[in-house]
Amino acid sequence: MFTGIIAGLGNIVAFDKKTNNHSAAKMKIDLGNIAKGLKIGDSVAINGVCLTAVDISKGITEFEMVGETIKRTNLGSLERGDKVNIERSLKVGERLEGHFVLGHVDGVGIISKIKKQSNQIQIWIKLPKELSKHVIEKGSITVDGISLTVVDVLKDQFSVSIIPHTVKITNLSYKKIGDKVNIETDILGKYILSEN
Repeated sequence: MFTGIIAGLGNIVAFDKKTNNHSAAKMKIDLGNIAKGLKIGDSVAINGVCLTAVDISKGITEFEMVGETIKRTNLGSLERGDKVNIERSLKVGERLEGHFVLGHVDGVGIISKIKKQSNQIQIWIKLPKELSKHVIEKGSITVDGISLTVVDVLKDQFSVSIIPHTVKITNLSYKKIGDKVNIETDILGKYILSEN
């Protein structure tokens, strides 16, 4: 369980994308100080994707991914040197700052517009049709692991407004039009829709 509050950025130092039915893709990420206290078997959200640490050496942490993870998220399009959003799993008793995030990405959106203003950046994200029904105005959404509030909703896209602090500590400062972002819609909204 996560909250969508990013602890900082990690740097991909190696990525073996050779996946088949019997093996997983392997990614090594320099987590820096975020790795402090991390143990093998712990869960870490990488761009909002819940992954398990399988090896740790001086802050360099290795994660394995099955083909489904590569197919359903933007992780397969990343390369060595790319920056990724990092969040450690929520500890019982910690303050819940964002919203309930599972780290189970629903799909990938594509940035369609970026509007920079003096005190915020508005980003529009185009969604696959099957995800659009789960996005509501003023509802919660996770974009590359970041807990955000939906501002506007159109038929096949939505917008979020990001404060300078969030841009500074996340990979949003590196994003451009056409980039893929992982989307996890609000789990509470999904359950409400499934009841109807």
